[in-house]
Amino acid sequence: MQGGDPVAIFKQRNRFVRLLTRRKFLQASATVAAAGAVAVAADAIFFEATRPRLVQLEIPLARLPVALDGLTIAQLSDFHYSDDLGEIPIRKAIEIVNRLQPHLVVLTGDFVTISVFSDLLHNAKQAANDAEPCARLLSQLHAPLGVFASLGNHDADSDAPRIIDAFQAHGIAVLRNRSLPLEPDAGRLWLAGVDDVLVGKPDLDLSLRGIPREEPVILLAHEPDFADQAVRYPVDLQLSGHSHGGQIRFPLIGAPYLPELARKYPRGLRRVGPLTLYTNVGLGTIRIPARLNCPPEVTLFTLRATNREH
Repeated sequence: MQGGDPVAIFKQRNRFVRLLTRRKFLQASATVAAAGAVAVAADAIFFEATRPRLVQLEIPLARLPVALDGLTIAQLSDFHYSDDLGEIPIRKAIEIVNRLQPHLVVLTGDFVTISVFSDLLHNAKQAANDAEPCARLLSQLHAPLGVFASLGNHDADSDAPRIIDAFQAHGIAVLRNRSLPLEPDAGRLWLAGVDDVLVGKPDLDLSLRGIPREEPVILLAHEPDFADQAVRYPVDLQLSGHSHGGQIRFPLIGAPYLPELARKYPRGLRRVGPLTLYTNVGLGTIRIPARLNCPPEVTLFTLRATNREH
């Protein structure tokens, strides 16, 4: 080679090769990272958000009659019905529940969705259009003691009477500040429901009126943090939703966002004084059609009488 030191030329070429190799490595790494991010997003949107998991729990209740020991309740929540991907987890959940054959099914609100655009355009009542197809779909649920519902904040903030009418027309009673007795197998317990706590007019005194103090009560209340008020009343078990479990949960960090009245008890089983609370993370999604580390949920409770051995 002319005009240069062969050793210097070799070193320069070697440095160029290393730089080129490093650049290709970084480009390849970026491509792999991007592909990984796309895969995670695809799993969150198309797979995790449409695959309900079954959670089974035994719940001891001190006031439960021995005759009702073993009674099963399936809970579904936060449907946010839509006739596209949003229908998939609901259909799968219905299949799971009917296969389990529970004695009772409860639905703890948010059947429709008030979008950001609805808020801005002041046409939130249009969200109630989804109540009829949602009720028709959920009417496929079967339980010998019946299927009962309470309203969520999206329902109460839309056209609540229309939503109630749609569900009751399909055989699903909506408990809005009222209760009713369930009397299987010579025992009795009460199922009560309050209006939505955030935007409705919840009245727990009215809901529990006429219930004998010695008889067990299961309360449907969409917002779980309402348990801090319910604990002052003779309520044994509160079943709630609302939180979506955060919908997106990151390792070590958890959920970056939780809605109002679902920040203290965002998911799972809790004891609030003598009250047992369960927060279901729901079936649907809101704002973004994705779930991460927080799959949709079907919950099956088996009630246990604590005095059944006596």
